[in-house]
Amino acid sequence: MTDAPKPDIADKLEMMGIPRGSYDVKPLSRVHKFIAQRLTDASRDVPSFPLETEIQLDALLAARAAYNASAEVKISVNDLIIKAAALSLMAVPEVNTSFMAEGVIQHHNADVAVAVAAQSGLITPIVRAAEGRSLADISATMKDMVARAQVRKLNPEEYTGGTFAVSNLGMFGITRFGSIINPPHGAIISIGAGKERAVVRDGAVVIATMMNATLTCDHRVIDGAAGARWLQNFQSQIETPEGLFA
Repeated sequence: MTDAPKPDIADKLEMMGIPRGSYDVKPLSRVHKFIAQRLTDASRDVPSFPLETEIQLDALLAARAAYNASAEVKISVNDLIIKAAALSLMAVPEVNTSFMAEGVIQHHNADVAVAVAAQSGLITPIVRAAEGRSLADISATMKDMVARAQVRKLNPEEYTGGTFAVSNLGMFGITRFGSIINPPHGAIISIGAGKERAVVRDGAVVIATMMNATLTCDHRVIDGAAGARWLQNFQSQIETPEGLFA
């Protein structure tokens, strides 16, 4: 007696009500399979919680414009966010941690993974020891890794590991969102678009450029108070950005 043949993808889709010939099947790349499995595991296994705040961007945008007016290497808002996140990880080290069954891993450096939409799917190249890098170095590193990510030329060690992650969808006009933590990261910051709007300052209504930021934390290693302190420090780095250019 022979075993019945296993249903192929067309059979499976037909049982779900999707007729044959109404679609194409795009094979998963090795990187896509890896990322899909990691995020599935993380969504199932990591107890997480979000913390959200609004951050005023006007001082940061002015400082960036002044810097870029004379700099050889132009920096982006995302470069500044990476540096601010790294400095905040040094200021609030409880967030620069990873969970393992053997104990809490306290990282010495801020290795910041940055979500990038590549042709093969989402990938997170890592800016190692970002806390000690200049903005020009961070910018050049990101430009190089993003370009190589688009043609699948990143080495595995350039997108695996890291201690923290940044996901910025502001360039797509997304105002607020939350992200899935990708271990070994202990947290991820989700950055929305900066928008001008009316806000109240000292009892007066003024126009300010505001950005939403959502920090998603692994509750096994980061409690609410630590996450809140990190987010406060990050907000301070962005709203008084002089230290980012030091």
